[in-house]
Amino acid sequence: MAFVKDCHHKHHKMFTPVRPDQPSARRAWARAIDNPTLASMNYREVGLIKARFAAGCAVLSFVASCQAAAPPVADFFKNPQLNDLELSPSGRYIAATRQNDKTHHQMLVVIDLGEKREAKVLASYNDADVMRIHWVNDDRIVFELGDQSSTYFNQYGRGLFSVSRAGDENPKIVIRRDWGAGAVDVSGQGARVRPRDNTLDPDHWFHSTLLDGSLNVMVEEGSFDTTEHTLVSTQLLRVNSDTGRVEVLGRGDLAGHAKEWVTDARGNPRVAFTYEKDLQRIYWRSDATSDHWTLLREMPRYDKVTGRDSILDVLGMDDRDRLFIVTSGGNAAGTTVLATLDLRQADAKPEPLVSAPGYDFQGSLVQAPNGHVVGVNYLTDAWGTAWFDPKLKAIQEQVDKALPNTNNQIDCGACTDPSRVLVTAYSDRVPAMYLVYHVGPGKFEQVASARPWIKPEEMAERAFERIKARDGIEFPVHVTRPNGVKGPAPTVVLVHGGPWVRGGEWKWDADSQFLASRGYAVIEPEFRGSKGYGSKLYFASWKQWGLAMQDDVADATRWAIEKGIADPKRICIAGSSYGGYATLMGLVRYPELYRCGLESFGVTDIDLMYTSHWSDTSSDYRTYGMPLRIGDREKDAAQLAATSPLKQHARITQPLLMAAGRQDKRVPIEHYTKMLDALKGHNSHVESVVYDEEAHGWHLDANQIDFWTRAEKFLDKNLK
Repeated sequence: MAFVKDCHHKHHKMFTPVRPDQPSARRAWARAIDNPTLASMNYREVGLIKARFAAGCAVLSFVASCQAAAPPVADFFKNPQLNDLELSPSGRYIAATRQNDKTHHQMLVVIDLGEKREAKVLASYNDADVMRIHWVNDDRIVFELGDQSSTYFNQYGRGLFSVSRAGDENPKIVIRRDWGAGAVDVSGQGARVRPRDNTLDPDHWFHSTLLDGSLNVMVEEGSFDTTEHTLVSTQLLRVNSDTGRVEVLGRGDLAGHAKEWVTDARGNPRVAFTYEKDLQRIYWRSDATSDHWTLLREMPRYDKVTGRDSILDVLGMDDRDRLFIVTSGGNAAGTTVLATLDLRQADAKPEPLVSAPGYDFQGSLVQAPNGHVVGVNYLTDAWGTAWFDPKLKAIQEQVDKALPNTNNQIDCGACTDPSRVLVTAYSDRVPAMYLVYHVGPGKFEQVASARPWIKPEEMAERAFERIKARDGIEFPVHVTRPNGVKGPAPTVVLVHGGPWVRGGEWKWDADSQFLASRGYAVIEPEFRGSKGYGSKLYFASWKQWGLAMQDDVADATRWAIEKGIADPKRICIAGSSYGGYATLMGLVRYPELYRCGLESFGVTDIDLMYTSHWSDTSSDYRTYGMPLRIGDREKDAAQLAATSPLKQHARITQPLLMAAGRQDKRVPIEHYTKMLDALKGHNSHVESVVYDEEAHGWHLDANQIDFWTRAEKFLDKNLK
């Protein structure tokens, strides 16, 4: 089994280091990459330029008097200039989205890396943004559409569109964004092929590309419950992205039951997932022509699953009929590993492949067109890649040697002996930079910067620490300290949403960098319940909303005080969604720690999560998941009342900024209105704003910029 590591696990063998081993080496001196003189330089010359830049910048970056005025709020939260870069299978072209300066929408562009070096616009719309682009082959691209300037309530579906890379045609509609006349029914069992007599309806969506040289893409068709409008089952279609010909792939005895699929390299469904009440089942079939599916695993859908023989996720299948699965690592922390399961062997057991001590495996496969797995992307404190192909591993090492101060992710197209690769280089202080690395001569060619207006020397360092809670359980904390500040600073404790998600990683982060630019230290705890750090930390969160989960946030706050990072008299707690709930409960339970609170889209009453009618929470989750993970409405009624900010509202007397989206169906607006009404009677320090166009989270740049502008004024008034 291959071990991968972060800077805190030096004693383990590491596959392909993709960043420096020491946090102190992670400096923003990679600003030198922006220098146009780097185009077509070899990696030794790049290193010399970077070293000279570091020598001149190291002193200035820690002298407050040398710092320029804080960047505008919009610089942190507006869209990147270039996004979604994808290298074509041959490595000759790059597809990307770029903002149209006239329409302010994202358009599709293609850059020819051949002799012409030309960039061509393939698709641009006055009322839509190109999103989620995929190469079908070197001559055709598919993409989806959204509208980042429209209100949430007026959004169409994403659809699917196809366009020639040559730019000699208008984009073709594969899946419509809205329901129009002439809808086509393509349901049915068994494999059948028919010419397209119309485009597909919006109850279809993109699944994957094949990269087999054909024009085919994989599309899913969904069937929905007519009462709750939740997904019941799906079926897979193989669709010609140019002509629209559709092949409906037979589902056999799983028809009407399977919701998720894993295909082989030829696009044949080989693994299927079904979900029924509180059970999850995983099936597989030995070949693409069989109608019979064999049960592989049956597991609880919501309850604890920790056995070494468990299958917690399936990443894909290779050309040898091996499943790449996430399973338990059998260690004290309960972290998961990537393993293979050979479906051709009876009673096969998972064979561990990649492990990152201290972390759950989270990542994706890098596959050649024939299905062969050439590498695995993984996440520890930052993203890395374990290359199994020796040539690709050597390329990664060359790139890392040239760019030692950034994290360098490689896109190798079809990954079959590439002559050039696309490099995405970034750090905590440097937003994504895009370069082409020419393998033979060992030279770089600059493509673009995602946020060229960001000056890395003005950004703050992001550190990763592990601390212990009061009961001894260990959890990570991300720390961002403002430049030029060595002693205690006014601090924002930023609590992530979810709560059962990974909170952060080592990269440039808009929220924490904005706050640091205003002089605030930022503490981001990966409290119990956060994913990515083992089942011990994850399961310790069950039925602990407002209790041990809240204690972890308080313990991280006290740790920051003890370490001289946070000024104990000037700390504000903040967060969105679950983070908004934790903000309110922090003010309730720890008024001595937090001088103010700042929350958006936050849960204010757990009971409302059960009873709210205008909600996208499924009945299955309310019946089986929430009682297990959050609390039973009847058995745990006293606990839920004690941990309800709404029911404990009288204890909140500190200044508070609240924000909500009127279209929110995850945490409906009544959470906000009931809490605001309850606070009005005794707390005159509450500021509030409702964004009519927003749902759960930020959709419109203008609203996010407005919110953080309000937050800046609120924090200045209460912490400075």
